[in-house]
Amino acid sequence: MSSGLSAAELTLLGLLVEQPRHGYELEAVIAERGMREWTEIGFSSIYYLMTKLRERGLIAQTDASQSGSGKGRKVYAATAEGRRACATAAQEAIAQPHPLFPRVLVGLANQPALGRERLLDALDQRSRALAERVEDVRRAASQERGAPEFVRAIFDYSLSQLSAEQVWLARYRASLADAGAHLPGSETPMAPYDVKREHKELYAPKNTAWAVVDVPQQQFIAVDGAGDPNTSPAYASAVEALYAVAYTLKFAGKRTAGGDFVVAPLEGLWWSDQPDAFTTRAKDAWKWTMLISLPSWITKEMTEEAGQTALARKKLPAISLVRHLTLREGPSAQVLHIGSYDDEAPVLEELHHTFLGANGLRASGLHHEIYLGDPRKSAPEKLKTILRQPVEHLGR
Repeated sequence: MSSGLSAAELTLLGLLVEQPRHGYELEAVIAERGMREWTEIGFSSIYYLMTKLRERGLIAQTDASQSGSGKGRKVYAATAEGRRACATAAQEAIAQPHPLFPRVLVGLANQPALGRERLLDALDQRSRALAERVEDVRRAASQERGAPEFVRAIFDYSLSQLSAEQVWLARYRASLADAGAHLPGSETPMAPYDVKREHKELYAPKNTAWAVVDVPQQQFIAVDGAGDPNTSPAYASAVEALYAVAYTLKFAGKRTAGGDFVVAPLEGLWWSDQPDAFTTRAKDAWKWTMLISLPSWITKEMTEEAGQTALARKKLPAISLVRHLTLREGPSAQVLHIGSYDDEAPVLEELHHTFLGANGLRASGLHHEIYLGDPRKSAPEKLKTILRQPVEHLGR
């Protein structure tokens, strides 16, 4: 016999079977366990759902002291009938597969209306959103290390579902990229993913005066180090290692589910323990993390496998230092600098002493550079570098 409980009702009832709780405690547990990844329970609906459960005799108000909740808050616990209903509904939910109605299938069924560019954009947005949700669930799971086994099972299931969709998405995009494959409404094969094309405002800006952009979450391969980039052997080794792994990922993607992509330009995060190290160009005091951007469908596991392959082939010790990095910079001041790297000091002084204050902003992250030119092939005065500084509004 069906319990007649909705997923949201069963979730709340189960939390009250665990122990008596008041509304704010329920909200806290729902957030901590990442329950909104798999059940729609808004904060405002908690009390409405508890009213329905109480009217059915499945929960009842209890003594607040039993839960240590303090005075002034109504605490509820499951009744004997509620415990029986919870057990019945939980058994049904586990034993019986239920049909799913994900909206993505409706979208896929209507691809002919999209055209090439909008389809690619939608797939990229979904891929980024999936990566963010995976990180959120992993973060929540890491905070619940002492949780009961059933809570860990919920996190594992959620992560496996998200990971499975990431694999599907990678394979689907790869199938679109196959030689001769055509997208609906298009007569040409899909071009390899190119971050400079997909994020023109971030990788092909035209503004030579500071402006604020919003930088979404991105994935990178990264190597950390310190010292003068012009003379440090560690810097040269780091860059060589990054490109070795990047091209291994590229060629592996062409053969498997990853999909082809254009290797992105070199980037770097820079900082120092000396506040004026960059304006004075005290390069020996610089610390850095060199980066190469990755398509959103490249997973941490794929990166680690590519690193092992590249290390076996190239025998470069620095490859073992390459790591997978997820970065979310958000609002950032950005400018296209044309000229020598050593001519950046006045531009950075303008940022910190004029632009930020004039716009009610302050620096909130590491200085970021993207190198669009090759110093081995271009004259110093023609080099193009994107300078970026994450910012936040004063008072936050």
